[in-house]
Amino acid sequence: MAEQGRLHSYTAPVDPHLEVAGIMKKLDGGPALLFSQVNGHDMPVVGNLLSCQANVEAAFGIDFRGVRQFVARALGEPQPPVLVERAPAQEKVHLNNIDLGKMLPALHHTAADAGRYITAGIVIARDPETGVYNASYHRLMIAGPNRAGIQLDFGRHLRAAFERAQKKGQHLPVVVCIGSDLALHYTAATMGSQMPESADELAVAGGLCGRPLSVVKALTQDLLVPAESEIVLEGVLKCDEEIEEGPFGEFVGYLAPADPAPVFEVTAVTHRNKPIYHAINGYGRETVVLRKYVLEASLLKVLQSAVPIVTDAEMTAGGLHRFHAIVQVKKTGPTHDGLQRNAIMASFGALKDLDMVIVVDDDIDIRDPLDVEYALATRMEASRDIITMPGARGHEYVRVSDRGIRTKLGIDATVPFADKARFARCEFEPVTIDAKSMTASADVARKRLGF
Repeated sequence: MAEQGRLHSYTAPVDPHLEVAGIMKKLDGGPALLFSQVNGHDMPVVGNLLSCQANVEAAFGIDFRGVRQFVARALGEPQPPVLVERAPAQEKVHLNNIDLGKMLPALHHTAADAGRYITAGIVIARDPETGVYNASYHRLMIAGPNRAGIQLDFGRHLRAAFERAQKKGQHLPVVVCIGSDLALHYTAATMGSQMPESADELAVAGGLCGRPLSVVKALTQDLLVPAESEIVLEGVLKCDEEIEEGPFGEFVGYLAPADPAPVFEVTAVTHRNKPIYHAINGYGRETVVLRKYVLEASLLKVLQSAVPIVTDAEMTAGGLHRFHAIVQVKKTGPTHDGLQRNAIMASFGALKDLDMVIVVDDDIDIRDPLDVEYALATRMEASRDIITMPGARGHEYVRVSDRGIRTKLGIDATVPFADKARFARCEFEPVTIDAKSMTASADVARKRLGF
């Protein structure tokens, strides 16, 4: 990323209380930021790491279509992790006198937040009944020297694993990895029908990067830890204790309210000799861009199996790369008419949080909002092309919904196969522009035109 100009150093002293997050938000969507002087901490902070397409492509060394192919490979060709004896993640070990607030430059993001939060931690757990490893993102509110409240969304696999342990009267062992392998970042962000509870997500991460993930045994919990992590917090989710967690500024732009949450009790902290702390703004581009390509890959895998005329899909920025999708289809015969609507229904089934799907023809550039709007303006007839699905399940953070229940919207902006010629757009002759003949000079224009 640095070689491609996608990592900028911020060398002035900065305060982890509101200032770092404020700078990250102001420069959101640009190059990643490395804060080298964080007040009160020796550990540097990296933010806005994967907050835009250019950063992601620089990190992977490949374009966005290649990233989606990596994700598709991960889902189809998992590789179990390989155990190593020594790991960079355990170069420094802290078993006593743990104080998360002093050890980590965790940020206080907005003035309305309940406190300092660990936001880029990938929580790894093993299901107490199946033994399958799960990796997922969850915010952690620091609530004491070795304690944090962990937010568990409904429907998430970690919540299901915790509730199974809770029914047994057992704490759930977990490790929280901050700054881990890029493949694990994307695996932890994968959700929907393509990541069932039966999928071992450490193996899926190996499939994404095309090699087994190196892991090491945790020191105080019976779990495997990704060996290349910058920082690892070992501990348990307590089955018999809750604290008030939140509010916190979430990806939808609103404060998630305070709610009871399980307690994460830390039993060990390990890290590299010179670790870098990764921070993600809750209401920032990285939160949503991180899921864009994994959701697109998951969506395409479902759609292209069920509706072969689907050629591409785009999870849009305005829909937070989560709630809105543009699906492109290519009709090659009259029997393909109607399949575009099947694609709308299949999309909602593939990704629970999708609330609107627009389907367009293959001559529409789905990554150009103006071209998509052109399709709506010229090919969509509201009386027949708007499809609604009342009472469907979405995301509970969408405030216009009833705790996640709302009407989903499908828009058919395609034309019947028989009408393709009638809707064909004007074509111009391909030409070569002579740049030397172009001028922006008003004086030259006046002379040529004679005034």
